[in-house]
Amino acid sequence: MQDGLVPVERCQLCGSSERTTMFAEPPYTVVRCAKCGLVYVTPRRSPESLVADVYGESYWKSSEPKAKGYADYAKDQELYLKTYRHRAKLLAPLLGDRKVRVLDIGCAAGYFLRVMMEKGHDVFGAEVSATIAEKAREALGDQRVHVGFLSGAVGKKPGFELGTFDLVTLWDVVEHVPDPQSFLREVRSMLKPGGLLVLETQNVTSRFARLLGKRWQHYKHEEHLYHFDPTTVRELLRQGGFSVVSNTARYGGKYVSFGFIRERAGRLHKSLSIILSPLALLERMSIYLNLLDEMVVVARPESVAALCATA
Repeated sequence: MQDGLVPVERCQLCGSSERTTMFAEPPYTVVRCAKCGLVYVTPRRSPESLVADVYGESYWKSSEPKAKGYADYAKDQELYLKTYRHRAKLLAPLLGDRKVRVLDIGCAAGYFLRVMMEKGHDVFGAEVSATIAEKAREALGDQRVHVGFLSGAVGKKPGFELGTFDLVTLWDVVEHVPDPQSFLREVRSMLKPGGLLVLETQNVTSRFARLLGKRWQHYKHEEHLYHFDPTTVRELLRQGGFSVVSNTARYGGKYVSFGFIRERAGRLHKSLSIILSPLALLERMSIYLNLLDEMVVVARPESVAALCATA
């Protein structure tokens, strides 16, 4: 076993040790729980090792983005801003004309929070990677962005008080978290009564994921510890103290450059890279690409009575 990697013996959702192997890419194996269907990766790093060894500077400007991180996250700033302006359309009918307090956990460079600030909302973020969080702080202010785990800010940093947020967002976050139930309970404690959680993650049972098999772009074993589907994400949220309001693929995907499309297509098959080589002339032009393999879930905290009844 590779140093720093620990085997996962039981399913995080149901505790079963029974599972089937989907495929292996040593030292990692992707398995499906035989009882509840959760797809997860074994072995994996400790939480401390994940932050120290995975989410450093090389994560945000990666030489191998198919395996880990992003080719150049900061360079694609305008594409991310366009993506979050599109996703904000989902929030408009939920928030109405209200100006609300927003907490984005895993805020990276703060692009979503910048979009919400443009709309007049009071925004805060938390990010474990100091490298990229610095860019969020530059854009939003030091006091609005906590660097580290959320628990390090709660009750210790002005603006991060319990029960004070109308909206908490988790964009591409929950699949990275070793103990997602405890994490979601912490998230729940940040919301006001009647507040909303918006969670986005990949859908392992989507048509595109099943078509590509182990070539699916979201199989990134060092960072994506879990691969949810509509059933397992609903159960995860229930265990974290939430009930699902809606789940849609409509607001998944993102704006990408034609250069990104050419590069990713070439990874699927070399001939595609040749066929799409003329896209090099349009390298920085962009298009909204949604493969319908991601879920955007809106959830509300369960009442204390409901939680006790299902415990």
